[in-house]
Amino acid sequence: MRIIGTVGLPGSGKGEAAAVAREEDIPVVTMGDVIRAETRRRGLDPTENHGEIAGKLREEEGETAIADRCIPMVREAAEDQSGEPVVLVDGLRSMAEVERFVDAFGEDFLLVSIEAPFDLRAKRLGARGREATDLDREKLREREERELGFGMGEVIDAADLTIHNDDSLEAFREQVRAVLEAGADAVDEQHAGGEHE
Repeated sequence: MRIIGTVGLPGSGKGEAAAVAREEDIPVVTMGDVIRAETRRRGLDPTENHGEIAGKLREEEGETAIADRCIPMVREAAEDQSGEPVVLVDGLRSMAEVERFVDAFGEDFLLVSIEAPFDLRAKRLGARGREATDLDREKLREREERELGFGMGEVIDAADLTIHNDDSLEAFREQVRAVLEAGADAVDEQHAGGEHE
């Protein structure tokens, strides 16, 4: 079994990595979907209250609240596969979450950081047609500070491997496919991000 967790700041390419996984018929468990579902359950708008509910969930149920809700989903997705199961977990944000996944999956868990420069990420988010707050660079910085406040910087530093998403889309997608197919061994084969380090 291989459980691949991704971490990355907004616009880094986590969503694109998840899209590649789905194209390869690899199930994706998106941590943000858990927060969005809980936000809707509380009768709130996920686009406006996502960050607030993420914080509340962690306050109410502990630092690993979102990971705790994802782990059964990951196990179920792995059980539904034939051959060696591979599941992508999109969007880890804190070391407590990483440790929870390591406790659950041990050496089968691989943490991948997806990184891109701020200006490139801001441009991507603007091109995506996201809400106006993402078009505003200052708002993007505020959003990043919130994410980093959850401990995302430590998670990025702790990653088992890094994919630098500052080249062509196809080059990035090739690196993601290599990691999905070979896990940590893909670093030697594809030099994931190596030429951009």
